[in-house]
Order: sequence, then C-alpha cells, then structure tokens
Amino acid sequence: MDDLKLGIIGLSEGNGHPYSWSAIFNGYNKKAMLNCEFPVIPKYLSLQVFPKDALIGASVTHIWTQDRRLSEKIAEASLIPYVTTNFMDLVDCVDAVLLARDDAENHLFFASPFLKAGIPIYIDKPLAHSLEAAKRLIEMQQYDGQIFSCSALRYSESLTLSEEQRTELGTISCMIATVPKDWSRYAVHGIEAIRKLLPTDCKIQKRSKWICKDRITVHLELYNEIEIEIRTMGSSISPISIDIFGSHSFKR
Repeated sequence: MDDLKLGIIGLSEGNGHPYSWSAIFNGYNKKAMLNCEFPVIPKYLSLQVFPKDALIGASVTHIWTQDRRLSEKIAEASLIPYVTTNFMDLVDCVDAVLLARDDAENHLFFASPFLKAGIPIYIDKPLAHSLEAAKRLIEMQQYDGQIFSCSALRYSESLTLSEEQRTELGTISCMIATVPKDWSRYAVHGIEAIRKLLPTDCKIQKRSKWICKDRITVHLELYNEIEIEIRTMGSSISPISIDIFGSHSFKR
C-alpha cells in the first residue's frame, strides 16, 4: 500500500508547526532547517534520527501558506515536493490535510472545503474558541472522526495516573495546571491534561476568571467537590506543569 499523501496548511503567527509536523513525516534538510524562524525546531529535531524516527505510512507532499516564498522555504527545509498557490487545490491532491494554524478563528474557513469533500483533517489546537464555533465544524463532518484535534499532552504518559498513584494520592481535591503564553492558544494544554484525569461525568458548579496584565487564571468548582485552576502565564517564563492535591499526598 502506498503512503498516504498529506497536505499541510500554515502558517499563523508564532507557530512553527508546518516545519516540524512535516519534518516528523518526511525528515528534513539540516542546513535549510537552520534558517527556520523558530530556533527550537532544529534543536529538537536534531535529537531524533531520521528516517528511523519518522512517522511511517504517510508523507507531506503538498504545502500552502499565505506567502509563496514562505511555502518554498518550509518545503525546502521539510522536504515537501509540491508548493500550491491556493489551499483549495489540495482537495484534488492529497488523502488528508494537516491544518497547522492555531488561529482558531480561521479554522472554519480553511477546513470547510475539505470537510465538504470528505477529506480527513487534523486541526491544530485549539479547535475553536467557542462552543458554537466548535459545533459548526463538527456538524460539517461527512462521517464521525473526519476531524481530529487535540493537545499532545492528552497522550503524555507522564500525565497519566496509574491505579497505584491514585491510591497514593487518596481522594483528589484540587488540580492546578500552569502553561506558558496566551490563553486563546495555549490553555488547551492545561485543559486537556486535567480533563483526562477527571471522571467522565464531572460537571462544573461554579466558575470565575482573573486577569492580571497578560496572565489569565480560570477557577472551577465541580459538583464532585474537585477544585480546578488553569492559568496561562502570558509573557512570563513558565514550563507546563500539573499539580495534583489529594487527601494522602501531592504530585507534580
């Protein structure tokens, strides 16, 4: 069976995913990748060995960005053979699409042609900024699972509690997620990390929000008496962390 052909759509401000996602499939040109606008990308790619560590079964064959020169630059760095002049041209060229832009307000515009055509699409997090916008996207699916979107932290083993760890913690009373940068693009990392640790039937009883300069904190009280805080640190330097407080112990 031939590899799936993927098209990638980018680039939004401050987001280097078109470089890195394409390289994870295709490998990359080390010299060209050094000219990437995001120095962290060649650094973490250098920790892998290609093609051994590449994702198998698919390759990024086509790219579109809003700037032809930028598209060509990414294509050279991430070994993408074809640059398109219109993102809708991908409908006839690829088996699936990676929407590698995290400006959620534009996701419906870019995703619509592929959803209508029945083409599977991975949408960079966050999927949407409102429940209404998310529903509009989901309702356009031609079949369940046509859209996929998440924070990679959903699959992080370090953020999964074993039965032994849950026993050591005792009854969980509070979880605090701290993530860097802005709420609109990065809060999803904290939300997903905490959501996977909660019971599936949990519901919000109370909510409040604080804003201090460019830092935002949202506080939730759940009906099962678990307290949640999710904070984005704006321009302050911060790692992603999850603090879990239980009746017997604490875990970070």
